[in-house]
Amino acid sequence: MKTYLRILSYARPFGRFVPIYIFYTFFSILFGLINFTLLKPLFDVIFEQVAPASLEQYRTLPAFSFSIEYFTSLFNHFFLTVQDEYGKMGTLVFVCIIIVISVFLSNLFTYLSGVVLAKVRATVIKGMRMDIFQKVGALHIGYFSNERKGDLMSKMTNDVQEVENTIVQSLRVVFREPLTIILYFSVLFFMSVKLTLFTILIIPISGAIIGGITRRLKKRAVQSQQSLGRIVNILDETLGGMRVIKAFNAERFVGKKFDQETDYYSHVNVSMARKNELASPISQFLGVTVVAGILVYGGSLVLSGASNLGASDFITYIIIFTQVLNPAKEISRAASSIQRGIASAERIFEVINTKSEITPPANPKPVSGFQDAIEFRGVSFAYEDKLVLININFKLERGKTIALVGPSGGGKSTLADLVPRFYDPTAGAIKLDETDIRDFSPENLRSLMGIVTQESILFNDTVFNNIAFGIENATEDQVIDAAKIANAHSFISQLENGYHTSIGERGSKLSGGQRQRLSIARAVLKNPPILILDEATSALDSESELLVQEALTKLMYNRTTLVIAHRLSTIQHADEILVIEKGQIVQRGSHAELMGTEGLYQKLSSIQSV
Repeated sequence: MKTYLRILSYARPFGRFVPIYIFYTFFSILFGLINFTLLKPLFDVIFEQVAPASLEQYRTLPAFSFSIEYFTSLFNHFFLTVQDEYGKMGTLVFVCIIIVISVFLSNLFTYLSGVVLAKVRATVIKGMRMDIFQKVGALHIGYFSNERKGDLMSKMTNDVQEVENTIVQSLRVVFREPLTIILYFSVLFFMSVKLTLFTILIIPISGAIIGGITRRLKKRAVQSQQSLGRIVNILDETLGGMRVIKAFNAERFVGKKFDQETDYYSHVNVSMARKNELASPISQFLGVTVVAGILVYGGSLVLSGASNLGASDFITYIIIFTQVLNPAKEISRAASSIQRGIASAERIFEVINTKSEITPPANPKPVSGFQDAIEFRGVSFAYEDKLVLININFKLERGKTIALVGPSGGGKSTLADLVPRFYDPTAGAIKLDETDIRDFSPENLRSLMGIVTQESILFNDTVFNNIAFGIENATEDQVIDAAKIANAHSFISQLENGYHTSIGERGSKLSGGQRQRLSIARAVLKNPPILILDEATSALDSESELLVQEALTKLMYNRTTLVIAHRLSTIQHADEILVIEKGQIVQRGSHAELMGTEGLYQKLSSIQSV
């Protein structure tokens, strides 16, 4: 129930929907009920089931009172007036006209209430989608190292869709059907208290049986959605790694893995279908059983004269009661589907409830710019229990370049990730102009920085939009100037539509060097005072590396730069080089100083020069 109410909270403020929905629903049910209550006077009068003396009381217009008796007497008064004037055939036409009008009004209000619920559904789903999307965007980078991307995508798409298809679609059942049952039972109580109490005693039995079935659905629903997440993950990895799969003839291996997961998914869903499909026939069987019981019990009361119901009353009672079974079945059917939606919603809320390890300060200090230096003071960092950086100390002054070199897995990229607060150090502090970077909001801090990574992160959009990514109101001249500095303008001009050419998924239509130059152009356009370059040329061929390195040199001019280098030849002119091994700075100095000292840097340089 708690999860269900949390889903509905996305429709706040409820004042926009609830009053008008209740109004429409009430009149929809009321006019639907009128259709069946008209059967009693039809039976009584047209088929002469009431003595003429009993009808005389209705020939006088009743005095107004807000009660069922008043409205019943008022209807009977007009009913008899029509009969006296037009006869039984005319009365039959009169009743039919009222039934047609009543059905029209009932369906009109049903339609209007459905439109209101459609607005609620759209509001809830949009709010949930935006909430989980924004939450994922705000989570720390480390979260995505521990979570499968496919499972996250499944939660943001399939699980949200399941909530829409089950819980939000069931809103009509949750709100309308109980009100329908209440109003119908009010009429049934008015007709016969004794018989209605008998039905109320029987109905909970069927409800308990259906409830037992639906409770078993939730566990299977969780397993189904988890399996679907794994299927999406396999698909994502397969499509992204198709080149490697084909190169290693691994199609059968991947196919077997996919077959096993889809087989499990099918098994779980068949199990769910068995339980889900069982709910409807059981409710149907129990409903007929209840009606049969009422026929036996109620019929015995009528035949023995122990009830105030006449034959026409009893027939009308049975007809009205059968209409109660439909909303009861809808509720039981909705209860089973809601369990699937609850399971999906709980998976969604797991993400929404996740707390980011990078939290903005309560009162962030303003970032006025970068004036002096970035300084690491006794910084250590650990992934869970594994220590990755140990007591790092250095100072990167404005306009200077510091390079990080060392064996893979030594902690270079982690160190660079601490500067824009992708992670926070577990010990020590990083100062920006003598202010701890944790005192700034992450957004303001990152506004000072441009990042170019080894893997070019591009989007399935145009060249222009990829360069202008995150920059509002960028002009074409500004984008072109940035591309020229990044040595990208010449190849962009040769594309089919120039700067308005779509570059495909992750820039698949471009070469590695072209993609990297677009990433550099993006950083140029941002014009940040601080640059972080993470092995930006390591994956390129010699010709592309030359072009990219030239672009990087232009980009680094007069900027403060922290560069991670794989090829030592690219960082020989750095103001200081830090050699990092096993999370510690084991050497530091200029290129010349380190080459003149026996150690890891000299060893790495000799290996690369071979």
